[in-house]
Amino acid sequence: MTTAWPPDLALLKLDMHQQGESGADDRDDAQLQLVLDAAVAYVERKRSDVNYTGDPDGPIKVPTQDLALGTVRLAWRWHSRRRSPDALIAMAEQGNSRVPSFDADIEKMLRVGRHARAVVA
Repeated sequence: MTTAWPPDLALLKLDMHQQGESGADDRDDAQLQLVLDAAVAYVERKRSDVNYTGDPDGPIKVPTQDLALGTVRLAWRWHSRRRSPDALIAMAEQGNSRVPSFDADIEKMLRVGRHARAVVA
């Protein structure tokens, strides 16, 4: 099944459950769009085997829902990590929590890192 590419800000905010009392919360829209654009560029660079533009002469594979969700989750992770260079975030009464530098589930969805497919040169 294919999905719209690139994923948009609305999908990122939906995945983050970011809403205010009166509906949509737009306080962080500029920052969220920045990290989402960076995540899209990263995925397009790392997954060059996917036809993002619909070019008939391009690769056969098209973006799938797991690729779009992985991109959104990557953007969410980058957004969370920006608040703390040492990767620790305050969790109120629960103390501090570490945001890991990678997430195996995201790498699986995107097929990058340890989960990248072998490429024959």
